[in-house]
Order: sequence, then structure tokens, then C-alpha cells
Amino acid sequence: MSKQIYRSGTSIGANIAESTNAQSTADFINKLSIALKEANETEYWLSRLHQAGLIDQKGFDSMKNDNDQLIRMLVSSINTIKKRTNKGGREER
Repeated sequence: MSKQIYRSGTSIGANIAESTNAQSTADFINKLSIALKEANETEYWLSRLHQAGLIDQKGFDSMKNDNDQLIRMLVSSINTIKKRTNKGGREER
């Protein structure tokens, strides 16, 4: 389980980093959407580690809060760029 959370957790940052050099708005949204999927997977693994007793409540709460903030930021960013793109036609990044 720890390998899974390591993989999904580090993939969030990698996809956000890749989005900064996206080739288009669609590519930018795609990279952030992958990061969002990975953040959701990370939440799943955090819950499993906590349920298995491998993370105490305080550690779980802290990591879950951090992950929840990432999810909110990703959702907000994706929604903002989609709104901008839909308002003025096709917008390049």
C-alpha cells in the first residue's frame, strides 16, 4: 500500500509540473485532470493505510487535509480554464 500511495502522490506533482509546458489549453486541462485523478487515488490509499492502522489519526487528518486542498485547487483551476475557453472561443495557453 505504501508503494501505491507513493506512486499516486508523486504523480500529482509530476502532472502539475508537466502542465506548465502544455502544448495547448486542452493539453493543460488534460494534465491537471490526470493530477486530479491521482489525488483521488491518493485519498483512497490514505484511507486504506489509516484503516489498516498504519497511519495514526493525527497523521491521517493532516495528510487528508493537504490532499483535499490539492483536490480543491485542481478542480478550481480546471473549471476556471474551461470557463475561459468556452467564453471566448478557443483560447491557447
